[in-house]
Order: sequence, then C-alpha cells, then structure tokens
Amino acid sequence: MSNSGIGQFIPLILIFVIFYFFLIRPQQKKAKEHKTMVENLKRGDKIITSGGIVGRVERIIDNEKVEVEIADNVKVEVFRSTGVQGLLTTQEVKK
Repeated sequence: MSNSGIGQFIPLILIFVIFYFFLIRPQQKKAKEHKTMVENLKRGDKIITSGGIVGRVERIIDNEKVEVEIADNVKVEVFRSTGVQGLLTTQEVKK
C-alpha cells in the first residue's frame, strides 16, 4: 500500500528535477555572472544599458550608480544592478 503512495509522487519529483536543471539553475548562474560583471565595472568600460543605449563608463558614483557618457558632453547616471545590461568591451583609459 505504501509503495503505491510513493509511486504517485515520482512524476512530481521528476518534474521538479527537470525544472531545476533546465530553468532554475541556468537562471541563477546567469544572475551570478551579471552580478560579478556589474561589480567589476571600471572607468572606460563600454556597456549597453537595459534601454539599449551604448555608452562608456565615466566614473563610479557609488555602489549603486555609475555615470555613463552616451555622446560627447552627454552623461547620464545609471543604476548598476538594473541599468547595466552587459559589457561590450573593456578599454584601457589613456592618461
């Protein structure tokens, strides 16, 4: 009798395992990579914002914001965690 009770839960357990390996785990890995990328931003990095604007990091304001130059003499403040979508290239700042 108890074997039939456990047998009913095997499909649910299998579905959870499939969801974990195909949905949850890759999403956690991507979030971890994004967090690492955002924490390692530095002046001169070329980024793309979540709005699709490409710019260059001018300065790090604090742990939450960066100042991004999107055109000559046009600078905007962007939140690090939600505003920065990706890193395009890393450039050295020439002094």
